[in-house]
Amino acid sequence: MGQSLAANIGELRASGHQREGVKEELRRNLMDGLQHGDTIFPGIVGYDDTVLPQLANAIIAGHDVILLGERGQAKSRLMRALASLLDERTPIVAGCEINDHPYAPICQRCIDLVREKGEATAVAWVGRERRYAEKLATPDISIADLIGEVDPIKVAEGRYLSDELTIHFGLIPRANRGIFGINELPDLAERIQVGLLNVMEEKDVQIRGYMVRMPLDLMVVASANPEDYTARGRIITPLKDRFGSQVRTHYPSEIEQEITIMEAEAATPPAGVDVYVPPFMKEVVAEITHLARRSPRIAQSSGVSVRMSIGNYENLISNAIRRCLRVREHLAVPRISDLRFLAPSTMGKIEIEALDEGKEGQVLQRIQNSAVAAVFGRHFGAGQFPRLLDYFAAGATIEAGDGMPSSGYSQSFAANDELEGALKRLHLPDQPATRASLTELVLEGLHLTKRLNKTEAEGGAIYQQ
Repeated sequence: MGQSLAANIGELRASGHQREGVKEELRRNLMDGLQHGDTIFPGIVGYDDTVLPQLANAIIAGHDVILLGERGQAKSRLMRALASLLDERTPIVAGCEINDHPYAPICQRCIDLVREKGEATAVAWVGRERRYAEKLATPDISIADLIGEVDPIKVAEGRYLSDELTIHFGLIPRANRGIFGINELPDLAERIQVGLLNVMEEKDVQIRGYMVRMPLDLMVVASANPEDYTARGRIITPLKDRFGSQVRTHYPSEIEQEITIMEAEAATPPAGVDVYVPPFMKEVVAEITHLARRSPRIAQSSGVSVRMSIGNYENLISNAIRRCLRVREHLAVPRISDLRFLAPSTMGKIEIEALDEGKEGQVLQRIQNSAVAAVFGRHFGAGQFPRLLDYFAAGATIEAGDGMPSSGYSQSFAANDELEGALKRLHLPDQPATRASLTELVLEGLHLTKRLNKTEAEGGAIYQQ
């Protein structure tokens, strides 16, 4: 690219480079991507018809944006994804701390440099990754952190206290000509929000009693949880008014979307262990989360994060691997009996209503049972297994458990062609471990539909008529 070769302002002008604001740059790249049918925010699932059109409209309109939603709704990921709409590289005055554009510097150092060297002023090129800055709002954040502070070392070197060159710039000026993201905005102290208000609107900054005029070129994007407006803090009305668009995020509306996120975000299983997760087990994990989001026994004001699905999925696989190693099998396949090990990855992600405090295990068990019943009913009907029920009516029992080897299920599976048909119907690989997993789904499904009795045993259960 010709622009990338420019080493000074003269060469930059000769290349035909035109200066534009960061919001114009974002708009141009977004509209170009839309025109060419590109995926604008890859990796963002479930927002194609809701959140992303609203966010695209805000960018085209040149708005600063608040992303409002409960925890675990990809707000931070969306904020970071905006950086992909910046140019791959952009020119700055070489050595500038705040990414001054060579044609219109705003800091005193670069103004003096361009006045002195003119077209020979050196130009550097920065990538889009250096043009995104993010800060998690906390009550102890100061104006110095965000805006800047007088540097006593620079004062000691002989500069006047009122000299702009004594300033050590904070995070926001260093994000000049880029995107500044602030997470959990209501947690920011109100007096600091006032400072942010000035940066967004009036473009002046007060540091230690003197004014510094810095026409920063920024897109500001913030996130907030609706619960925080009353529980921990609030966004002051004048600041909220400065954000052109408020975009409401949400949880995945479909099980398939939840599964896609789980698969993309879950940690990779360790090398040396083969893992296969049947689709119906993925459905169960996703269904647990969706049911938790609708449960009156769980505080919905806090939300139920997608991170619960990811953590449960990882724990489910981990227990299957542990069993695989313990019983010396070559393939780890999660089963229904592994669900009892999901409590550690679930309980930290939900808040039980006060009436059910102390009964967390019972609440989780009911949700898991409902999830298994829903997935079983999605694929089968209780009346599809008459010969299997006859097998139990004749006095047979089947023991199941997370510690049982897959071979323990072989006899019951071989004795009934209905299980064989179910394996083919779900397009599952014909492996002992997969057969064991399917057997547990069918047995538990028949139990939850009142066709079989289940007696809890240590580390497992016994199914019988």
